[in-house]
Amino acid sequence: MRLPAWCAPRWPALPAALAILLWLASPCAARAAAPGGAEPAGRAQATVRAYAKAQPYAQALVHPKAQAQEARAQAALAAGDYAAAYAAYVRAAPRSPLAQFMAGVFHQQGWGRARDPAAACAWFEKAAARGVPAAAHFWGDCLAQGTGRPADSPADSRADSPADIPRALAAYRSAAEGGHLISWCAAADYLIEGRGVPKDAALGLALCAQAAQAHSAPAMLKLAGYHQSGSALPQDLAAARRWYAEAARHGAPEGQYRLGLMLAQGEGGPPDLDAALHWLERAAAAGFAPAYLPTAQLYASLPVQANSGALAPEHLAKIYLWTSAAKAAAADAQQRAAAGQLEAQVLAAMPVSWRPALDRRVTEHLAKSSPGAASAVVVNR
Repeated sequence: MRLPAWCAPRWPALPAALAILLWLASPCAARAAAPGGAEPAGRAQATVRAYAKAQPYAQALVHPKAQAQEARAQAALAAGDYAAAYAAYVRAAPRSPLAQFMAGVFHQQGWGRARDPAAACAWFEKAAARGVPAAAHFWGDCLAQGTGRPADSPADSRADSPADIPRALAAYRSAAEGGHLISWCAAADYLIEGRGVPKDAALGLALCAQAAQAHSAPAMLKLAGYHQSGSALPQDLAAARRWYAEAARHGAPEGQYRLGLMLAQGEGGPPDLDAALHWLERAAAAGFAPAYLPTAQLYASLPVQANSGALAPEHLAKIYLWTSAAKAAAADAQQRAAAGQLEAQVLAAMPVSWRPALDRRVTEHLAKSSPGAASAVVVNR
């Protein structure tokens, strides 16, 4: 899976090692993790390559005796040897807050083991206390969810400990002040909804806006969602559209997709089908699967050619490309059926000789963005 541009670490004032760790605690990393706890080998290797490149900067944070153990851990993780990598991180942990954080990630993500939230939280608490912002964010999650320490810990800190929202918000603040900007929005969720703390929607919005104004695309998406849903705040579609536009311009595929839908439907401002198609296709090209079918549908709604009474050939090809991708990547039968209906209509007008070349393009695209869906292109034919 290729990282979208907006997922790249953007904390130039911090040591590069911390920037990588901050990314690990971001929504990008959460979305990258495979279901069921297994992480694709490619993702682990990409993480380790980035982490290894940052190693010269990490030396200031890690005791010299732990550096060799961390190097062995990184090499083992890159090779897919989770057991050896975990053991090396644990050996380095007493002298390295980064190793403590990584040990927590193993338990959180289920790398080479069953997921163990309590064990992950125990490691994140240690790393947070030693100044790793990403660990502070995850420790905030632990406190907010009431996930304590392993069962052999003292009785007053067991895994069934109650949620502690005030302490969670303090942890999120520590993470945000350390550079993990999206943590402001994590705190905002509780303030806006009044969960576990007195409700203060204005403060919550201000905190999340602080992160968005610092160019955090995930924070921009959060703000847009607050304004669009109207669940905890009065609905403001114009504000939602503005923040989705900011996220789209920062390269966030979800922002491009949601902005495209609002432009197409005239939500939060006048409709603009040309701009809608531009942003939806940007999201689709980035591999954001929900954008595939809307992109095809907008192409299908374009005016026909005056001389032929049919859609332009390039538009027919685009409809076929994106409906094929939608069929392969669709999460449910209803979406596949809608894509199949549109595909049948375009096949009635498109020359059969176009299909082999177009099918290859679809397969290549899906192989980059969703390897499991690429094989479905052949199966569905």
